[in-house]
Parts: sequence; C-alpha cells; structure tokens
Amino acid sequence: MRRLRWPHMVGICTVTVALVLGVTAAPASGAGGVSATFAKGSDWGTGYEGKYTITNGSATARSSWQVEFDLPSGHRLSSLWDGSSTTSGQHVTVKGTWNGTIAPGASVSFGFNVAYTGTYAPPANCKLDGGSCSATGNPPTDPPPTDPPPTDPPPNPGGAKKLGYFTQWGVYGRQYFVKNIKTSGSASKLTHINYAFGNVTNGQCAIGDAYADYDMAYTAANSVDGVADTWDTGALRGSFNQLRKLKREFPHIKVLFSFGGWTWSGGFGQAARNPAAFADSCYRLVEDPRWADVFDGIDIDWEYPNACGLTCDTSGPAAFKNLMQALRARFGTSNLVTAAITADGSNGGKIDAADYGGAAQYLNWYNVMTYDYFGAFNAQGPTAPHSPLTSYAGIPQAGFNSDAAIQKLKSKGVPASKLLLGIGFYGRGWTGVTQEAPGGTATGAAPGTYEAGIEDYKVLKNRCPATKTIAGTAYAKCGSEWWSYDTPATIRGKMSWTKSQGLGGAFFWELSGDTTNGELMTALSGGLG
Repeated sequence: MRRLRWPHMVGICTVTVALVLGVTAAPASGAGGVSATFAKGSDWGTGYEGKYTITNGSATARSSWQVEFDLPSGHRLSSLWDGSSTTSGQHVTVKGTWNGTIAPGASVSFGFNVAYTGTYAPPANCKLDGGSCSATGNPPTDPPPTDPPPTDPPPNPGGAKKLGYFTQWGVYGRQYFVKNIKTSGSASKLTHINYAFGNVTNGQCAIGDAYADYDMAYTAANSVDGVADTWDTGALRGSFNQLRKLKREFPHIKVLFSFGGWTWSGGFGQAARNPAAFADSCYRLVEDPRWADVFDGIDIDWEYPNACGLTCDTSGPAAFKNLMQALRARFGTSNLVTAAITADGSNGGKIDAADYGGAAQYLNWYNVMTYDYFGAFNAQGPTAPHSPLTSYAGIPQAGFNSDAAIQKLKSKGVPASKLLLGIGFYGRGWTGVTQEAPGGTATGAAPGTYEAGIEDYKVLKNRCPATKTIAGTAYAKCGSEWWSYDTPATIRGKMSWTKSQGLGGAFFWELSGDTTNGELMTALSGGLG
C-alpha cells in the first residue's frame, strides 16, 4: 500500500490467541467404527465456536468423509475452516478437503463459527457419510467419492469484485468510521473490505492497534446502528464491532484482515523461514472467537518479496509462493486468501523478483497496486501521473504503468480473473513547478493535510480541479503546484479497460479519500456494472 505515516497510533500490542474448546462429548460405545463428535468452544452471546472431530476406529484407512447436521432456527453458519461446506436452509454439509484421509486409529477435525439470536442450542441430526455419527451406527463401508481438494480456489461468485481498504488509524485524525461507509452510500456498492493493517512481527501475525481494532468505545452518533458500545465484560468494541454491525445490515459484504503494508512488511522475511508457523499464527488471530464472524479471510500485503520497499528482503524468489501455500493449507478453501502485490512491470523489476505466477494457484485474487508509480518521493520530479493506465511518450520509467503490470502477470500464468486493478482515492503532487505538461521539474512535495505530497480526492477536487488527462489519469497545475489523481471520469475509463481485459474487478486505497456521498465509489461500481 501507500507510504504511510500513522498519526496518533496508540495501544500497539502483539496478541497470540489460543483456541479454547469446551468439554468434548465422549464418542458413543462401539468405538470400533467411525464416529463424529461435536464440541462447543467459546460462546460470546451472539455466536459460538464449534468443532466436529471425526475418528476412524476401524482397521482400514478412510479416503474421504462427509458430515451433515442441522442448525436450530435463528442459528446460521458464519465461517468454517478445515473443510468445504454447503448449506441449504438450516442443513449444513461439510466434506474433507486437505484432511480427507483418516488413517486407522487417527482423527481429523473441522471448526466453525455460528451466529445466533435468542438461546443457544447445539447442532442436531448429525450424519457421517450418510449414516449415524455414532460409532455404533451404520455408515457405508465405502464412503461416497468426493472431488479432490482444489489447489486453485475458484473466484468468488457474484460478478466483478469491488473492494475498498479501511484504515484502522482513520478513526483518529481523519475521524472516518465504519459508519461513513454506510452514510456515503458505498456499503451497498462494495463487495469486499480489507481492514488495514495487522502487524507482522517475530514470524507471526499480530494485532496492529488494539485500541482502534477492538477496544475503542463508540458513541451512538458514530456507531453504524446508532447504538453506543457497552463496557460489559467480553463485549467487542472498536472497528471490529462496527464491521460486524455493517455486515449485519449489508450481508453481501465480505471483510478480510490485511497484514503488512509499507510500514509492517519487514517481518515477512522471518515469517518466510517457517511458513506453516506463520500461517497458523495468522489463522488463530483472524479466527479469534471474539471476532471470527467479522472476517471472511486474510489479505497479505508484503512490500516486497525478494525486493526492496521500506526495507530490503532477501528471502528468495520461492518465499512468496511458499507462504501463500501455507496460508491456503491452514485457512482451507472456505476462507478467502488474497494478496496485494507490486505493479512494477519493468524488465527485471519487482514482479520478476518473486514467483507470483506459481503462487496464484493458492489465492483467490491479487490486488495489483497500480498506483504510486511516480510522486514527490522524487522531490525534483519529473512530474508524472502517479497512476498511469498505459505508457506515454516521455514517461519517466518504462514498465511503470497499469497495462505493463497486468500483461506481465498474465504472461506468468496468473488468470485475468484473479487480477484486480488498483485505484488511488488520492493524488500525488509537487510544488515549485512551472510547466503545466507532465515532465516538469519541481522543488519538493506539495503540502498535504496529513502528509506532504499526498492529498485526498475530496480535497483536491476543490483545491486543484483537474483540467487535463494523460495515460487515463487526470492532472492539473494550480499556481506552482502540480497534482495527478483519478476523477469519476477517469475511473469510469479505467473500469472500461478492466472489463476489456477480463479482470476480476477493481480495488482502491482507501475509503476515507472519497467524498461524503461516495463519488469515486459510485464511478467504480457503475463502471464495472
């Protein structure tokens, strides 16, 4: 993501959460057969964590398994891991994926979260491979065949993805809350939200800002549903609770917990030394029972594998693929696993430094960061649009444009449907500029509200209205300042190009840069259809 300065960051802590399960019911007598037993874990009043353990007490290996059960009225499955699930009304069917084989005397399990209203009641009418879940039942001798576990998870159904980042620090100086996603009209247009960021440290996923994430008490005025947070023991607060409320009103939205970013990518190198341990730490954090129903998966923003960002990584070209493989194995096929990646399409550049083609089989999609190509981090210029869609005569560096990045990723075997085009809801600018056309010199970064050289669209549209476009991006010279940014018109053009390339959709950084009525979100959504 963008180069960031995080004002007012408080409550930084690292959290590793152990999964605490309740008492497991003992299998029925006759343990020479195969059984499935249910155990209830944590219960937070509106949901609980459950687990089924399938035990093979026979003398022969099982090559697959299928567990079915019914949830009581008012209960619904909100997430599931270590299995592939389908639901029909209250009936849930779960099949083994990577854990389908059970050796004699061995056990496997799958876990899930259930959201409920009213009073808790356990699942009922359990069936294992069509028969009783008790070992004294009569499941088929040869369980029905199941499809092999997919290594290449299919894209989510429902058409083009429209994903926006929500930043945890926006609740401080920016005063941008989850509620604003609703009041701007963006919630009805988004399909996915990435919550940024979790930290990566000591080889593990960790909470980035505990106060903003799950402890900040919201007033009724700032809350999604107009209800203030409580200080009751065990009550979830902060942005996590607000996202939970948003999903209740807009159940089509999926939320992913994003880890890393420009500031916190330095920890990925250590994580890559033990991918399985890293993946397990991330899984336990994302699926913490206090907020497991909030998140539908994980997003990794490693800037940049085997290349340089804020720091330089030397973990090798296979490290990224190995990390993604471990995450998919741990999160299973029911959760989303995605990654934000470089858009450096130059020869020998960052895309060439890691095996993005090989890793794609484990991911639902890539968020290709097709912005920040040029900016006042090069203080003297030359001025150039920070998010050019295509190349143009005089572009400062070959391969630094969206088209070059997308074509390079396609050439490495990444399916177009797994590529999302990146849009910046902000501009980059210089000061000390005398030339209106791109390519001029400058004396430094133009002033910005939060960071020099960067400004939100909602400010720039009035402060320095766009007058011209180049390479599909708008720009303007206002006094001695020169700014480039996307407008509703250029976003519609980029969305048309996105569809022509067969891409999976688009994403943007980030929600607080838009106007209060969601001008850019409306253009993005309308352009994708």
